[in-house]
Amino acid sequence: MALKPQQELTEGDVKRGLRMVIWDGLASEVVTSLTGGAFLVAMALLLGANNVQIGLLAALPMITNVFQLLSIMLVRKYQNRRAISVVCIALARIPLAIIGLMVLRWQGGSINMLIFFLFFHFFFSSVSGLSWNSWMKDMIPEKMLGKYFSRRSRYTQTLNVALSIILALLLDFIRSRYPAYELTTFAVFFIIAGAVGLVGAYFLSRAPEPQSYLSKARLFTLLKMPLKNENFRRLLVFNSAWVFALNIATPFFTVFMLQGMGLPLSYIIVLTIISQLSSIMTLRMWGIFSDRYSNKSIIAISAPVYILCIIAWSFVGIYSIMYINLGLLVLIHMFSGISTAGINLSLTNIGLKLAPKEDAIVYLSVKNIVTAVFSALGPLLGGVLADYFAERTLEITFEWNSPDFDKTFKLVSLHQWNFLFLIGAFLALCALELLGRVKETGEVGKDIVKRIMRKRLKSNMKDAIIIGNLITWNNQLRAILKLRKKRTVTSSVSPDR
Repeated sequence: MALKPQQELTEGDVKRGLRMVIWDGLASEVVTSLTGGAFLVAMALLLGANNVQIGLLAALPMITNVFQLLSIMLVRKYQNRRAISVVCIALARIPLAIIGLMVLRWQGGSINMLIFFLFFHFFFSSVSGLSWNSWMKDMIPEKMLGKYFSRRSRYTQTLNVALSIILALLLDFIRSRYPAYELTTFAVFFIIAGAVGLVGAYFLSRAPEPQSYLSKARLFTLLKMPLKNENFRRLLVFNSAWVFALNIATPFFTVFMLQGMGLPLSYIIVLTIISQLSSIMTLRMWGIFSDRYSNKSIIAISAPVYILCIIAWSFVGIYSIMYINLGLLVLIHMFSGISTAGINLSLTNIGLKLAPKEDAIVYLSVKNIVTAVFSALGPLLGGVLADYFAERTLEITFEWNSPDFDKTFKLVSLHQWNFLFLIGAFLALCALELLGRVKETGEVGKDIVKRIMRKRLKSNMKDAIIIGNLITWNNQLRAILKLRKKRTVTSSVSPDR
């Protein structure tokens, strides 16, 4: 089919486009579920990856974002964002299938092979991502950006939860019964991901694109435009500092649970599901509030919660009782899911909102490239720091001695991973201070939004209690009526005395 832009989109075109983008999102989520997260880390460790290589794997998506400059050049030449997005997304899924086939063919593989082909996967994904963002900005009405993307995220994360459960059970079964085929299972995951990803590219090709024209000015001149915009420049500074701080710690959470705590992969998947369910339950709320008030206020509310979650990781593993550590992990993943739902949605939306419509692709490209540099530096530095702190520990204890009772309590116990998490949390706290300099149209103070949210939550809780009581009273009433009816029937059939 011809992938040509349209001069104007009808209401039917927009509805069809919104539907196709959701189907593409579901296919993309299958790809991510099968080849990313804990599964990718587990496969990399099976192939013998060290901390620096794990950091490099986490940095690859950000490193390849630098190549989004190619997207600008392609859009300027062909003025067709849909064709660029669809073709590059299809090319991005092929390396995944190649990885799987190579592992099957040679009954194994190397970490260098995995990194090599994943580079091309992320390279084409990055080139497609920029034109996709610009395309979506023009196709989706601005007033429903938050609501639409929160709905899309709910669908994709729900699918991720279901897939994660199935895949975790399958891997546990294979690991316990057929451990020699564990790597082969990961290879099959990659092949399926490549095939499903190509189907997703087909769905995306059916979404319409409104015609747009990118300036023919010199590329260097175009790239300087966002940097001259003071407010957008402030957003770049905050976003770059934020992703740098987070990526020092977050890529190593799974490594810490697998190697540091020795948790089974199924435990980690369950914890991930808890985080995703928490995210799904709050996405609609974050979407409504970001549309009604401001993305900046949502970040100011949810980011401190996530920083506290990173700090809490420093206390995981210092207790000898596993149930306490697991309980803490559950709480961390619950609040991480709630907070990251608001952060990720708002960071995406505020970038789209502050980018002028006519030059959106240039602004988004500069934003992605600049933040990509700092995003890539984060996990690389994290890998180096993890190796540095491997032989270093810091313990703060509280000791009680008496004739009848002696006890030592661990207040703080820092080692290889905990140092990493505290450093990331401290830098994230510093980055959050930069958010106040960013200005957003329709901005509402976070205190006002907090008050409204509390009122809404109390109202919803009150409604739930009232509805719950009504249901209880209704059930009780039906039980009483049923009992009376039974007594009446019994009385009517009994013999007279």
